Amino acid sequence: MANDLAISEVARVFGLRTSAIRYYEQIGLLPPPLRKSGQRRYGETILFRLAIIQRAREMGFTLDEIRELFFGFRPGTRPPKRWCELSARKLTELEERRQRLKTIETLLKRLQNCRCDALDECGKRLLPSTSV
Repeated sequence: MANDLAISEVARVFGLRTSAIRYYEQIGLLPPPLRKSGQRRYGETILFRLAIIQRAREMGFTLDEIRELFFGFRPGTRPPKRWCELSARKLTELEERRQRLKTIETLLKRLQNCRCDALDECGKRLLPSTSV
């Protein structure tokens, strides 16, 4: 791997726009690059960092969560502990989403069998019985 990559070369590896890389730098996910004749130049370690960022994004981690992965632990905390802690939270979040989606699916199926004559009638039937 090259150790003197232009921003366009780095972007091409990940299918990103160069503006995304500059944004990641701006928010602190990527370290400031070296400059050669005013142009950003990157070593191969930027590829490793971007690989983590991209994979974490694919798994649904937010940029704040990715920032926590890199900087939210005491120095020397090994990667498995970082991933384990963040993954446990993400799995809990996914289970909560799954439950909400199941509720939505149930409601949509009920609505497919709607026999109401007016939307107000639908609203009356959808109103929780504990209301009013």
